[in-house]
Amino acid sequence: MISQKLSEARVYEIKKEAEIAIENRPVFHLTPRVGWLNDPNGFSFYDGLYHLFYQYNPYRPFWGPMHWGHVISRDLLHWTYQPAVLAPDQPYDNGNGCFSGSAQTLDDGRQILLYTGVSWEKQSDGSMKEIQQQCIASGDGEVYEKYEKNPVISSDQLPKGYDRSNFRDPKLWKEKDGSWRCVTVSRNETNGGGVLLFESSDCISWKFKSVMAENMNRFGRMWECPDFFTLDGQNVLIVSTMEMEAEELEYPNGNGVVCQIGHFDNQTGQFHSISSQSVDYGIDFYAPQTMLAPDGRRILIGWMQNLASVNQHSEKEPWFGQMTIPRELAIKKGRLIQRPVRELDACRHNMVSYTNAIISGEKTLKGVCGRIADIELSIAPQSEENRYYMFEMRFAQDDKHYTSLRYHPHESELELDRSYSGSRIAMVHKRSCKVQDNGGSLKLRVVIDRFSAEVFVNDGEQVMSITFKTDLKAEKISFVADGVVKIDILKYEIR
Repeated sequence: MISQKLSEARVYEIKKEAEIAIENRPVFHLTPRVGWLNDPNGFSFYDGLYHLFYQYNPYRPFWGPMHWGHVISRDLLHWTYQPAVLAPDQPYDNGNGCFSGSAQTLDDGRQILLYTGVSWEKQSDGSMKEIQQQCIASGDGEVYEKYEKNPVISSDQLPKGYDRSNFRDPKLWKEKDGSWRCVTVSRNETNGGGVLLFESSDCISWKFKSVMAENMNRFGRMWECPDFFTLDGQNVLIVSTMEMEAEELEYPNGNGVVCQIGHFDNQTGQFHSISSQSVDYGIDFYAPQTMLAPDGRRILIGWMQNLASVNQHSEKEPWFGQMTIPRELAIKKGRLIQRPVRELDACRHNMVSYTNAIISGEKTLKGVCGRIADIELSIAPQSEENRYYMFEMRFAQDDKHYTSLRYHPHESELELDRSYSGSRIAMVHKRSCKVQDNGGSLKLRVVIDRFSAEVFVNDGEQVMSITFKTDLKAEKISFVADGVVKIDILKYEIR
């Protein structure tokens, strides 16, 4: 049965969606139907379609009582809006709402959603305390019914020292023997918290297994949105971090996303990290979630935003927040590799090609322009003896504004910069990362979609994501070199 709150949200989103012109949205990056979007939730394949749910406030372009929005797709790029599926309408989730979670298919064919319900609990002194617990809802891909005995994982099941107000974001999977496991996060009093592992035989009755991984104050003061999976024979743990201290160019201040590759002990339920890295080195990336596609690909999608800048927009904007392009994951030489899903290749058309184009000073290339583009770029010095000092690609450019991608070969450093994109807000505008030194040669794939760009470096060794609000009339793309650079370029439009 659909509650009054959910029914009201569904009526509202249909009405307001009609007021948003399609030209004011990206072409192949998901935005909310209306209002606000943050974390991807329930990323899954069910009943022949890709399903993606998301943290959603339909009523304002700002964070608020959390609902779950819903979209479906056949190709991971073109999404069809569906009615909202969860609203904060029960005693266990009518505080700040239905927080993040995940989805799987039950043996009886239903899809199950495991999510965090947030409620308020009155304390002995009369004050109210937020309580976070894990809840389930099941359905047919359209209508979902919350379990009458929620929550299924109570905050009372937390190990000693862990915080009932910071216990969230369950990621669910099914083991080969038919049993269920999920990981959540929780903060504790001493070491920044960690990832907790729970087990179940039926996805309803859960028991605590272990503290699977502890932060030990290395990566921020709180972890969020854990994801755990096996990739290319190795165990991978991804967490989103809050209040991080910077470590050179690998980890930025504030929020970020860390991938740890290591070994999982199935008996003890503990994960032992061997190596770690940032998942995205740009400005706008958080709370990713992965799913296993029917063809065996591990695919990731993330929220394309930075927690430090989520309130730097107007109440008048009809929507806020977008997702990244879904990315295929692999491990190569002990590092996480990310590439745009191969489905994007089928959307490319109107190719423009240049080979050994010489760049010295600033230059434009005929046909290389636009705000919806997929650009493959190979950069090299003109000769071994004649090394250049800087190469820059400017896009979303007009006479005054642009966003730039700047490479300094002598430092092996790549910088993404939106300082001149037209923003009037004092927030983070630059991020840099170290790239592999190949004698000044570099491969880039730059995917631009109206209000964002994602940069894939050296076939996915690093990724940098960024959003900007430059007027859509700014369509120029130019190249700048301090020295002499030769480039090969393939530029496509995307439909």
